[in-house]
Amino acid sequence: MFDSKKSSIIKDLDKLSFEYVPEKLVHRESQMASLRMLFRPVIESGRSATAFLIGSVGTGKTATAKRFCLDIRRYAMDAGKPVDHHIINCRRNNSDSSVLLSLIRHYDPGYPDRGFSVSEMMKSVKKHVEKRGQHLIVVLDEVDVLIKKGASDIIYQLSRFNEESINVGSSVSLIMISQEYVLDRLDTASLSTFRRTNAISFDRYKRDELLDIVRARSDEALHPGHVRDDSLELMADIAAEWGDARFVIEMLERSAMIAEEAGASEVDAEHVREAKAMTYSVVTESKLTELDRQQKLTLLAVARSIKGDAYVNTGQAEKAYVLACEEYGDKARKHTQFWTYIRSLSDQGLLETSVRGDPDGGRTTYISLPDMPAKVLKEKMAQLLQDES
Repeated sequence: MFDSKKSSIIKDLDKLSFEYVPEKLVHRESQMASLRMLFRPVIESGRSATAFLIGSVGTGKTATAKRFCLDIRRYAMDAGKPVDHHIINCRRNNSDSSVLLSLIRHYDPGYPDRGFSVSEMMKSVKKHVEKRGQHLIVVLDEVDVLIKKGASDIIYQLSRFNEESINVGSSVSLIMISQEYVLDRLDTASLSTFRRTNAISFDRYKRDELLDIVRARSDEALHPGHVRDDSLELMADIAAEWGDARFVIEMLERSAMIAEEAGASEVDAEHVREAKAMTYSVVTESKLTELDRQQKLTLLAVARSIKGDAYVNTGQAEKAYVLACEEYGDKARKHTQFWTYIRSLSDQGLLETSVRGDPDGGRTTYISLPDMPAKVLKEKMAQLLQDES
């Protein structure tokens, strides 16, 4: 059923998993530095610390928290100060009892899921932590879901864990992760343990940052020389609309799998466009049908001239447009009008344009097709034009 032959493009599929955390996180150095500063008391004196990570989806919040916890555990082990960590997704565990159950099962996987009160479960957590004489870092991911449901008492109890602890070395620190600022929704007692200065922001990734991320991940996951550089640039261009690292990594994974399935020797732009069409494509049959004839000829020209490349310059596309007009018996419009068609198609999300420097020191406009493989688009546009003739 599954072909077990050696992969020609993908070296390690696990490196493309959302669960994988690289040794070094690209473009999240400042956030890591902030966490190290906030958590210095944990290493130096065993005191607890708190941090609040805020940012939209795909900005590296969870990956940064995981990487930091793994790093501090390793550092603490070398220093002879045991540190453990446990990550809880509050979308799946959205009550005080379910958060505590997850914590207990970190130590005791067989702990029953009912029959104990919240206070009894909290005592059990303290017992496990104190028994091991270690510092525990609790990461509450998507904590906004928990807080919006009014289940903030667990945050208060965990942040005040050390007040009743007998063993000084047995303490708990808390990292909360959220897509939005929700500290002001905490009650006064819980908020007092979280300083506003402990909030660390995660901005959306810029295009060049996404390119660095996808390059780094391709180096880990793919065999050398099996993905074109312009393909990686196209992935970054597409993902830049959302600033989402998860999306660009998903694009890399799907593009590589599509290329392998096709028996290709490398990942090219057509594989990227096909991967994009499988995810967030905005191209629909109705959009293409509703274009006027000159726009259809322009889109056909772009699809023909771009072929398997990631980009085509406007000069090449315009030459293909003139040829397409001759083929279908239409009069080609002048350059200014052709450029108007390009801009209109760009506004509709059917193609994208970018201005870049060229070797002669000038500036050239390049066109890309972010949503659909050029081959597929070429066939669709040719059929629509033929039906109109």
